[in-house]
Amino acid sequence: MYVGKNVNRVDAYDKVTGRARYTEDLIVSNAYTAKILHSTIAHGKVISIDTTEAEKVEGVIKIITCFDVPKHGFPTAGHPWSTDPSNQDKADRRLLNEHVRYYGDDIAVVIAKDEIACKQALELIVVEYEEYETIFDPVESLKEGKIQIHEDSPNNIIGHSKNIRGNFAEAIKEDGLIVVEGWYETPIVQHCHIENHIAYAYEEAGKIVVIASTQIPHIVRRICGQALDIPWGKVRIIKPYIGGGFGNKQDALYEPLCAFLTTQVGGHPVKLESSREETFVSSRTRHSMKFHIVSYIREDGSFAARKIEIYSGNGGYASHGHSVAGKCLGCFHQLYPCENIEGDAYTVYTNLPVAGAMRGYGIPQAMFAGESHIDDIAKVLGRDPLEYRLQTIMPKGYEDGFSKNVNYEDSFRECLKVGMEAIDYNKKVEEYKNQSGNIRRGIGTAVFWYNTGVYPISLESSSCRMVLNQDGSIQVQLGETEIGQGADTAFSQMTADAVGLRLKDVHIISTQDTDVTPFGLGAYASRQTYMASFAITKTAKILRDKIIERAYQLTNVTPHNLNIVGGKIIRKTDGKEFMTLGELATRTLYRPEDSEYITAESTYTIKNNAYSFGCSFAEVEVDISLGKVKILRLINVHDCGNLINPRLAEAQVHGGMSMAIGFALSEELKFNEKGRILNNNLLDYKLSTTMDHPELEVYFIENPEPTSPFKTKSLGEPPTCSPAPAIRNAVLNATGIGVNQCPLTPHVLYPLFKEAGLIDNQLEVE
Repeated sequence: MYVGKNVNRVDAYDKVTGRARYTEDLIVSNAYTAKILHSTIAHGKVISIDTTEAEKVEGVIKIITCFDVPKHGFPTAGHPWSTDPSNQDKADRRLLNEHVRYYGDDIAVVIAKDEIACKQALELIVVEYEEYETIFDPVESLKEGKIQIHEDSPNNIIGHSKNIRGNFAEAIKEDGLIVVEGWYETPIVQHCHIENHIAYAYEEAGKIVVIASTQIPHIVRRICGQALDIPWGKVRIIKPYIGGGFGNKQDALYEPLCAFLTTQVGGHPVKLESSREETFVSSRTRHSMKFHIVSYIREDGSFAARKIEIYSGNGGYASHGHSVAGKCLGCFHQLYPCENIEGDAYTVYTNLPVAGAMRGYGIPQAMFAGESHIDDIAKVLGRDPLEYRLQTIMPKGYEDGFSKNVNYEDSFRECLKVGMEAIDYNKKVEEYKNQSGNIRRGIGTAVFWYNTGVYPISLESSSCRMVLNQDGSIQVQLGETEIGQGADTAFSQMTADAVGLRLKDVHIISTQDTDVTPFGLGAYASRQTYMASFAITKTAKILRDKIIERAYQLTNVTPHNLNIVGGKIIRKTDGKEFMTLGELATRTLYRPEDSEYITAESTYTIKNNAYSFGCSFAEVEVDISLGKVKILRLINVHDCGNLINPRLAEAQVHGGMSMAIGFALSEELKFNEKGRILNNNLLDYKLSTTMDHPELEVYFIENPEPTSPFKTKSLGEPPTCSPAPAIRNAVLNATGIGVNQCPLTPHVLYPLFKEAGLIDNQLEVE
């Protein structure tokens, strides 16, 4: 059995030796280069574009403007498509945009023989704009009287959802309630994957072929067809190895535009690659959000009622639309169950870069706000924050009425107790009481809640193909994608166990090609291991049944007494080995009377979801006079069901924790008053580095998930959800100051410390 064991990544050798081929490696030498002209205003209309001088540049093939592309809009979000028009994503984007809605919007493209000619031509294009009012704040954007960024969206609202439970108005009349209120804010951040966005397109055999760095090849094919208004089958998407995505490549970004460009130059190959600066602005970002939370608490700490308002800034286009903020709102009533809730979430257009999917899909923002608020409640009540969580958090047996997810184990309390012991919580709390001076230490905790996949909101489907080779090995293809996280290795381990093979006899095909790869939805929503396991299990059974039937014909041993173990056909009763799968496959394929090529393929429609739980503990040191936070220890504890590969699981958690450190302490996109980004590069945008990391500590609680064939559930996104509020709460414990926005930079902390008198007091002591 291979599931649950530390096996080496199946792609490790090719990646470390440079054999793995990415999109850039597949581009032919005579391909044209395309470069985009981006708007230099945040909101307005393109009146004219003069390309006269640009067209004179040697090497320029063609210049295409916003006036030359199809006029219909199309959606870009990497969601399962719905045949119900009322549930389809907003089709608010064009290949190039005449009405520009953020600084950096796409308005024209130069196609040339090389990049130098492209850049020279771009500098010679003259654009005339009509400028409109700009709106950057989501709360301001939805107010009456503001200019509409999209004509069909009054008050700039993309989506609004409500969460009404019980009778909030009556509940807050209860005598003796303690009211705790707070506003919390999270910033716009970037994914910063290593490989920038890149697509390469050409026409061949009556189809447009697009090779692209994408998480969602089958979905991108559909979107390209919609954007170009052609049958979807005339588009072929190939996804090779990709250098990270984190949700940014869960959109159709420049694949539709690149597909269109090749049609404008007779099907000649065209490369469209974003620079790092362009990727910062013109791809996708994490949503900035503002939360207003009011909790009505009884003296014993129980919740009488809660009110939550969420305002999510989506930027100039809808992308994933309201689903991110909707997910945020849905977590509050589940994480800390309360009978009386009034909640509203708004997703609003602004004139900033477009927000889309990013690792955690709104839950890092929701956990920063919600878990900061829990510590604020504990402070008002004079309670220990950890003990208060143990009292109020989701209990074992809780079932959500919408998703039907069930908390089968007391996972939250198990995770919190493991983390508490690992960091020696009680000792540290006592040690850090009543501190004074400039350097102070604190300890904090936070939890997270996460679903596995998108059912029942959207379709969950996975397909798998297995082919038995003549040597007894098998090829495996899935629509689910390897994006650097180790998915192919997990799929291989599950396949080996499901069929009964040696791991080395499983050949996973990492490249997805929509002409030959079975349909799958791709990498998002921490879905892949869970969802693919259903298709792998179903397809493996079909393949096994075919193999066993052939073995019966060759051995005359009844099928119910035959098994496949380690790539061999054996008799169950005594373990007698009859033949290897290689011998069976060869004899079957070359059998004159009834030759058969043994294959299996199936699709599984998944109608389950699963809770993933966990927590973080942080120990920090705060330099009050500098407003500087140093993380001394950071611990994550996860219940993600049974681990498929413990070493890969730990690596996933390390990556998520690292992203969360940046979210907590340093990362934030900055804009000037005109909406132009100020730090669209890896020098000025402050990613966390090894210098900012403590030793990252990871623990797992392996409570088997009963809905899953391999008893596993989501892990990809959860690690990034709870470290930031744990760090914030550790700063609160150290200083007594609750910081209600992240990142916790010196620019944020110093004024708060100054206002609280901590800096003056410190100077007086000295």
